[in-house]
Amino acid sequence: MSREFNSTKDVQLKKNKYRKDKPWDSEDIDHWKVEEFTPEKSSFPFLEESSFSTLFPQYRESYLRQIWPTVTKSLDTYAIACELDLVQGAMVVRTTGKTWDPYIIFKARDLIKLLARSVPVQQALKILQDDVQCDIIKISNFTRNKERFVKRRQRLIGSNGATLKAIELLTQCYVLVQGSTVAAMGSYKGLKQVRRIVEDCMRNIHPIYNIKTLMIKRELAKDPVLSKESWDRFLPKFKKKNPKKKRKVPKHGKKDEDDNPFPPPQLPRKIDLEIESGEYFLHEKQKQLRQRRERKKREEEKQAEKRKQKEREYIPPEEDNVNDSQVYKQMETNNTIIRKKKHRTEHSST
Repeated sequence: MSREFNSTKDVQLKKNKYRKDKPWDSEDIDHWKVEEFTPEKSSFPFLEESSFSTLFPQYRESYLRQIWPTVTKSLDTYAIACELDLVQGAMVVRTTGKTWDPYIIFKARDLIKLLARSVPVQQALKILQDDVQCDIIKISNFTRNKERFVKRRQRLIGSNGATLKAIELLTQCYVLVQGSTVAAMGSYKGLKQVRRIVEDCMRNIHPIYNIKTLMIKRELAKDPVLSKESWDRFLPKFKKKNPKKKRKVPKHGKKDEDDNPFPPPQLPRKIDLEIESGEYFLHEKQKQLRQRRERKKREEEKQAEKRKQKEREYIPPEEDNVNDSQVYKQMETNNTIIRKKKHRTEHSST
C-alpha cells in the first residue's frame, strides 16, 4: 500500500517539475475584460486593402441617404472609407492607408448589415465599440406555413412589445424583429441567450419558459454561496406533454369491425371477372354481340320503367268499401231531420 502511494506521489512530482506560476493565473485578472485597442498597439499600414459590401432593400434608400453623413463621420475616426451606391442598392466599406485597427473592418461590415436590417443609426453605431457584438438570426427556415410563422414571430414580440422588452432587460441586448430575421446587439453571453430564446420560440416553445429560467439565474447569481454551486435543483424543468387519447370502448361488449387484425380481402380485377363469366374466352365478334344484347336489355328495362311511371298518373284513387244501401239509408235519415226542423219553424211562427 505504501509503495502505491509513493509511486503516485512521484508521478505528481514529475508532472509538476517544470510547471511554473504564470503571471495570468492570478485571481485579480479579469480574463473576460476586453481591453481597448489604441493606435500605439498597431503595426499599420496594412499590406492589402479589405472591403465588404451589403445590399439593402429599396424602402431603406431614403433613410440611408439622410443618415449617411453621420455614418461617414463615425467611420472616419477609424480611417475606414464608406460608399453608398444607389444604382446597385449596396453599401461598401473598405480599409485605407491610415487604418490602424485590423478588426475595425469587421465592425464596419456589421454596421452596414445592421443598417440594412432596419436598425436605427444611433443604435447601429454602437457596434463600433469593442465590447458590443451583433448577431443576425434567420427565422424563416423553421416553418413553411406562413400563418404559423407570423403567429410565432408575433409571440416573440408579445402584446405591445412586452415579451421583447423582457428579453432585452434580462440579456442586456438590443433586439429587433424585422421581416425574416432578428437582429441582436450586446455581449457574447447575451447574444447566446437571445439566439436560444428566438430559436426555441420558432420551434413552438413559448419564450416565457426561457424568461423564467433567466430570472431565476439572475437571482441565484446574487447569492455568493450559490454562485459556485450547480443550479439544476432550482431551475424549472418544462416537459412537453402529449396526453394520450382515450380509446373508445364499444358498448355492450361488442367488438368493432375495425379490430380485425387481418387486412380486407383483395378486390377482383376486371380480367378475373371476365374469366368467371366466360367472356374472356370469347372471340371479338362474340363479345360485341354480347355487349349489344346487354345494351338492348338495359334499354328495354328503362323503357318499361318509364311506361309504368306514365301509367301511374291514370290510375284512379282508392275509395272506401261502403255499400250503396248504407249510403241510401244515411241520405234518408238526413232528409227526415231536415223536414222535422222545417215543420217546427213553421208552427212556431204561427
